[in-house]
Amino acid sequence: MTTRFSKDAPRQAALDYHAFPAPGKISIALTTSAETQDDLALAYSPGVAEPVRAIAENPELAYDYTIKANLVAVISNGSAILGLGNLGALASKPVMEGKALLFKRFGKIDSIDVEVDTQNTESFIETVRNISKTFGGINLEDIKAPECFEIERRLQELCDIPVFHDDQHGTAIVTAAALINALELQGKTLASAKIVCLGAGSAAIAGMRLLVSLGANAENIVMLDRLGVIYQGRKEVNEFKAEFALQTEARTLDDACVDADVFIGLSGSNLLKPEALLTMAANPVIFACSNPDPEISPALAHATREDIIMATGRSDLPNQVNNVLGFPYIFRGALDVRASEINEAMKIAAVHALKDLAREAVPAAVAKACGLATLSYGKEYIIPKPLDPRLLNQVSAAVAQAAVESGVAQLPFDEKKYS
Repeated sequence: MTTRFSKDAPRQAALDYHAFPAPGKISIALTTSAETQDDLALAYSPGVAEPVRAIAENPELAYDYTIKANLVAVISNGSAILGLGNLGALASKPVMEGKALLFKRFGKIDSIDVEVDTQNTESFIETVRNISKTFGGINLEDIKAPECFEIERRLQELCDIPVFHDDQHGTAIVTAAALINALELQGKTLASAKIVCLGAGSAAIAGMRLLVSLGANAENIVMLDRLGVIYQGRKEVNEFKAEFALQTEARTLDDACVDADVFIGLSGSNLLKPEALLTMAANPVIFACSNPDPEISPALAHATREDIIMATGRSDLPNQVNNVLGFPYIFRGALDVRASEINEAMKIAAVHALKDLAREAVPAAVAKACGLATLSYGKEYIIPKPLDPRLLNQVSAAVAQAAVESGVAQLPFDEKKYS
């Protein structure tokens, strides 16, 4: 059965896609012959004893004799599934399978999903640690804040492979690349831009941290949660939000937007009103990334002001801020040089690779795949399209090289892999 997205029956189309031709979106495939008695003798007993002995003597040989070198686990407890909330581990499985599909499709990485049925932080950490030797990398996904910060930090300390919470860093990397380009097109710089961040969860906090690493002024960032502006002296602010507690008289989103250059929405639909948009500085940048309905609809935003650059998280609109531009290639680069972690230098390298690729001439085949006659760097194209095949080589190479230069790689950088 062939399924295509249907605007008339989107729910049924989605359910059919996940049910046919076989339940789910991924499967296990053999990579070697298993047709003869000799094959079986090599694949299992007695032949399998040889790599077992070799790995016992030298654990690094697991990368040579098993799938470990190209295997990433996508792991969740289902405590923050997309925008749907805490629906539990099993309900997260379609998302985690989808992530595994994207790893294979875009990064040529084998991936398997693991759903851990616990909401206890210590139990989750212990489970992941105990299975981590199986994999070459771990992608944490859909784990609620603030627990996700502690989980990632502890697992990075406990595991000798990259552990990466994509809801934090993937969103941050793609947002940063798009924002630098948008600001340039608007005649502004990251260093001087006044930024309003509506949302204070994992993506927002990681995103603002990365922008500061890239040169943004922390004193120019106003962060808001459900209670309003996070300001110095406000009660009930956790340690992660407190990083962005500002000395300011602003208390509401309307207050924060006055003369702001950038609005970044990582919160919920229809929260940015036209009246607030009108008070922003000339030539503002609006990233309304809530899915499926952004903080302000692009049609309303453009009708309110003609001088904006707009991005969303939707694939049916220009300037999609989409994590698939990041995580497959970040892990590809990390695996290629057997990095022990994904550090700040590697994240920043990914930002610049994405930013720079958007400025290059776009192949006609990419434009055609997006249903467009042409694509070129400008207000409606500030970030590469997910279907651009150049991402695999250019972003992965930048990440791999940064891993080597920052001292976390166990293998040398091989430029020929990316040519």
